[in-house]
Amino acid sequence: MHNHGLGSWMAKRRLKSPDKVALIHGDGDTVTYRELADGTDRVSALLWLRGVRKGDRVAFLGENCPEFLQVLFGAAQLGAVFVPVNTRLAPPEIAHVLRDSGAQVLIHDPALAPRIGSAAEVVAHVITTGEGTDDSPGLSRLLRAAPGGHADVTVVLDDPAAILYTSGTTGKSKGAVLTHGNLTWVSLNCVVDYDVVSTDVALMISPLFHAASLGMGALPILLKGATIVLEKGFEPGRALELIGRHGVTMLSGVPTTYQLLADHPDWPTTDLSTLTKLTCGGSAVPTRILGAYEERGLSFSQGYGMTETSPGATSLAPSMTREKQGSVGLPHFFTDVRIADEHGAMVPRGTIGEIEISGPNVFPGYHGLPDATADAFTADGWFRSGDLGYLDPDGYLYIADRLKDMIISGGENIYPAEIENQINDIDGVTGVAVIGMPDEQWGEVPWAIVTTAAEASITTEAVRGYLDGKIARYKIPKNVIVIDELPRTASGKVRKADLRARYTA
Repeated sequence: MHNHGLGSWMAKRRLKSPDKVALIHGDGDTVTYRELADGTDRVSALLWLRGVRKGDRVAFLGENCPEFLQVLFGAAQLGAVFVPVNTRLAPPEIAHVLRDSGAQVLIHDPALAPRIGSAAEVVAHVITTGEGTDDSPGLSRLLRAAPGGHADVTVVLDDPAAILYTSGTTGKSKGAVLTHGNLTWVSLNCVVDYDVVSTDVALMISPLFHAASLGMGALPILLKGATIVLEKGFEPGRALELIGRHGVTMLSGVPTTYQLLADHPDWPTTDLSTLTKLTCGGSAVPTRILGAYEERGLSFSQGYGMTETSPGATSLAPSMTREKQGSVGLPHFFTDVRIADEHGAMVPRGTIGEIEISGPNVFPGYHGLPDATADAFTADGWFRSGDLGYLDPDGYLYIADRLKDMIISGGENIYPAEIENQINDIDGVTGVAVIGMPDEQWGEVPWAIVTTAAEASITTEAVRGYLDGKIARYKIPKNVIVIDELPRTASGKVRKADLRARYTA
């Protein structure tokens, strides 16, 4: 086999653990590693017959399902590049991902067809999941007729495996290119730092199109030959029931996930005795939630990262949750972190500076954006995160602030500039600043602070209505406040820190 990337994984798993259950989905349907590998081979053959070759892009738009993973690994077998599309994006955002990535094939849930619209015209082959019709057969029907086996394409770890789109700091999302090596090494980081074993059963309630769910959830589990309970969405009561039914050992989420579980009426009576590994990202776990889980004998691994690091950069061991509360932990085993000042010089421990990251899990750059790629790296090749933080005397990382003003709402990254560009197009708006405001359920939610022309009447309802369908709903501001003048620096930049201080006071 000439494929040294993700495309070799399923064939090796079929050899090593053919009858082991790889996936549990729906109402208890199972997929063994042999079946997952066979399905992957058929996807690969189907794509090959449609002209997909090494370097071509294959997009997938759908919720968590076995087909997501079959298409990922099937594309990887051919050296093609997988493009998972966030199902929460609005039609214009989906169109941007398809056009910018240059996807040759789009496989999508038929229920999401209205979200694609005319953007499908830029894709050579569009296939729905499921059975489809006689005139337009779906993926399930096509795979039954597809031959087994696949082309033996040479793939090395430096070849691109996926393009994951991040929210854009300038209004357009950027495609982060992740290589086979990036995704392999981040999986190994998880195996080492989270003690993933082949007997683990991981409940996957977060969408696989996110880097965290893919790179730190599904891939390390499949690498070890463990089992994934694959859910299309998150409903706290069902999640608790699945933990008990399947003996779930691993669960990943954001603080909101764990809060909703602990607040559910079934929480006190659910058998959680099998749970041994809880991982949490996005933001720090509130003390109240820590306490609720500690009462059940559970503690968290917390961490920090971003799509560009595949995404893990650091992790905080459960044993240090209280001693280092507020920290996002130590660098992952195969990753390094340092802190630099505004001139790029390293700063002493305890001094706040920009967080820089290095390691084989760090991406090579943004798709089609050489200038943005160059700006993202230091002269000696370290990734500039754009976040401010410091290392304590023991080397534990603490996040101090975000240079990019990014908002993290329920684990979703939101960049204000994207929303501001849209609001600026509303008649009567003369200025806008979008800021993150504390929210008990979601951690943060966006608010829009606007200035208007004298005769304009701008309301929260009007702004939300205007944005609906243009951007994902989680990005739409929960509140709109009209003020006379935005506070600005001498150079004209809005002082968002002043606004946050004003409205959180």
